[in-house]
Amino acid sequence: MSIADFERYPLTFGPSPVHALDRLTAHLGGAQVWAKREDVNSGLAFGGNKTRKLEYIVPDVLASGADTLVSIGGYQSNHTRQVAAVGAKLGLKVRLVQERWVNWEDPGNDRVGNILLSRIMGADARLDPAGFDIGIRQSWQEAIDEIEREGGKPYPIPAGASEHRLGGLGFANWAYELAAQEEQLGVFFDTIVVCTVTGSTHAGMIAGFAALEEAGGRPRHVLGIDASATLQKTRDQVSRIARHTADLIDLGRDLREDEITVLEGWAGDEYGIPVDSTIEAIRLAGSLEGMITDPVYEGKSMAGLIDLVTSGEIAKDSTVLYAHLGGQPALNAYAGAFE
Repeated sequence: MSIADFERYPLTFGPSPVHALDRLTAHLGGAQVWAKREDVNSGLAFGGNKTRKLEYIVPDVLASGADTLVSIGGYQSNHTRQVAAVGAKLGLKVRLVQERWVNWEDPGNDRVGNILLSRIMGADARLDPAGFDIGIRQSWQEAIDEIEREGGKPYPIPAGASEHRLGGLGFANWAYELAAQEEQLGVFFDTIVVCTVTGSTHAGMIAGFAALEEAGGRPRHVLGIDASATLQKTRDQVSRIARHTADLIDLGRDLREDEITVLEGWAGDEYGIPVDSTIEAIRLAGSLEGMITDPVYEGKSMAGLIDLVTSGEIAKDSTVLYAHLGGQPALNAYAGAFE
C-alpha cells in the first residue's frame, strides 16, 4: 500500500503553513531557516503534531464501534489534549491518564494549560503519581480494563499515538505534503530539524522522505533532537516505528542507519525540565519572530537548531526546515522558568 491508500479523517485545515524565519536566519548568520507550523493548523484546541497522527487513527476508531478514547501522558501532555479535542469532535467519551512525568513544582502545574483544556472539552482526566517512561504503561491498561468492566467499549491510544500501528502515517504523509509545498515555493529543504521523544513524528518523517527518495527525490537529513533524556530508548523506538511505517507504505527496502539520527545535548538531565538553552531559545524565537515555543519539546529542538546552525554543523549553504509541533499551552505551567 502507498500512503494514499490509507483512510484519513481530516482534522486539520489542510497543509500546514511553511514560512521563512528571516530575522532568526540573520541573527544566526548561517543556514537559511524556515518553519512548518503544526501549531496553527487545526481548529481543535490549538492543534499540534498529534492531530495529524490522529487523522489516520480515527477511521479505525469509528470502525471499531468504540465509545471511549483512552490515552495517557504527563500532566501537561499535548497529546492527551488533542485526544480530548478529537473525542469532543467525534462525540465520544475520553478517559485520560495523566502521570507525573515531570518533576516541576510550578503552582497549578496539574490544573492549568493542557490539562485544563482537556477538562474543558469534557475529558475525564485523572492524575497518577507514576513517573516518566516512553513505553506502554500499566496505569493506561488499568484505565482500559476499568472502562470494560463498567460496560464501555474503549479504544486505546498510547502515549503520543506512537506505539499505535498507524502512528507513523501522519508524518509520512507530512513528507509528501512538504514536497508539494517545495514545488510551489521553489525551495528545497535539505535538512529537517524535529523534536523527538515517543518517536512517531520523527519516525514517520524518516519513512516518508525515504519513500520520496526511492521515487527519485533528492536526499535529505532528518535530525531528531532528543528531548526525552532517555536517548537510547528514544532512538530504539524511532528506529522501530520508522521501519514499521516504511513497511506499511511499501518502501521496498530496509532503512539505512544514516537515515535515523537522534541527537543529544539539549534535553537536560530529565524529561520536561527546561534548561538554560531551552529558555534562551524560547526567548530568541519569540523576540525575533513572534514564534512561541514550549519548555518541554519545541524549546529544546529550537535550541538544537540554534547550536547546529551557529556552529556550522549544519552548513551555511543549507536550507533548514524547523518542524514546529505545537505545545504552547504548556507554557502556562512553567511561569516560574521565566521570572
